[in-house]
Amino acid sequence: MISKNIKDYIKRRMNDLGNKKIPFLFIINFDITDSFICPIKDIDSKKIKYDVNGFTNCDISKKTFPKQFYFKKFNLDFDEYKTAFNKVMYNLRQGNSYLANLTFPTKIETNLNLEDIFNHSEAKYKLYYKNKFVVFSPEIFVQIKNKKIFSFPMKGTIDASIADAENIIINDEKELAEHYTIVDLIRNDLSIISKNVKVDKFRYIDKLNTCDKQLLQVSSQISGELYDDYNSALGDIITSMLPAGSITGAPKKKTVDIIKDAENYDRGFYTGIFGIFDGINLDSCVMIRFIEKTDKGFIYKSGGGITVNSNLNSEYNELIDKVYVPLNRNNKSL
Repeated sequence: MISKNIKDYIKRRMNDLGNKKIPFLFIINFDITDSFICPIKDIDSKKIKYDVNGFTNCDISKKTFPKQFYFKKFNLDFDEYKTAFNKVMYNLRQGNSYLANLTFPTKIETNLNLEDIFNHSEAKYKLYYKNKFVVFSPEIFVQIKNKKIFSFPMKGTIDASIADAENIIINDEKELAEHYTIVDLIRNDLSIISKNVKVDKFRYIDKLNTCDKQLLQVSSQISGELYDDYNSALGDIITSMLPAGSITGAPKKKTVDIIKDAENYDRGFYTGIFGIFDGINLDSCVMIRFIEKTDKGFIYKSGGGITVNSNLNSEYNELIDKVYVPLNRNNKSL
């Protein structure tokens, strides 16, 4: 349940800092029930480290990678995933949802700590938060540049080593339907807070390096034009689009109820958002590729979009494939 008080606080705080053009970092959890919003100048870089497309508060250029790297994942029980998958499929077949993003936690072990992972992972967006979790996300939430807002929803992942992988993912009917749905959802979200919304690029391929393979990821670019005083309404703009469409589904409100029932765990900050307002422009990401420190060790949270045409085994394997750390494959110490 979204707390109205928390959501109102987020809006007021972001609107106030944006109106004053004060650079700030914002972190908002999936349920919009917890947040961290702080002027850049007040952030303790020993507790919170960020790198947003090169905008960072730390220098990791001299960090030495450990001679050995150990990473083991304890795959989610297939029957547990099957039970949740079947709940989602029932709702899809009943017409209660057209696309649902199903996620799960996976136990992992590694010889790196959270700060090490932040230092040595490669991603457009990275965040280390108070030794509680680390994010290394490839997925943009929204960017604001020159009074325009952009979103880049990612839907569709495949192992790059598969023969003819690019053609397979582009021509897959299930993946195409999923992508159409999310693009339409994001276009509607942007229409709430901007004008002249359009799809600039539809379904292009990005390559993502993991610690054991390379993945291909399909994205699109959507844009809209903001109003002149957008900086004084940053909180309203951001919260109006939460939770992010790419990690919920469509229709959003009903699908959130469906996935919460199916997942039966607290996502926390996973699939929330974080970003930077630099005083003029804003850049942010969806917090996927997420490792959390718990009393029982490290937990990696991952998932994928489910449609009525989804295959149980394929979706289970995609969830497992997304449990990785994107370290530099050219580093000979790996």
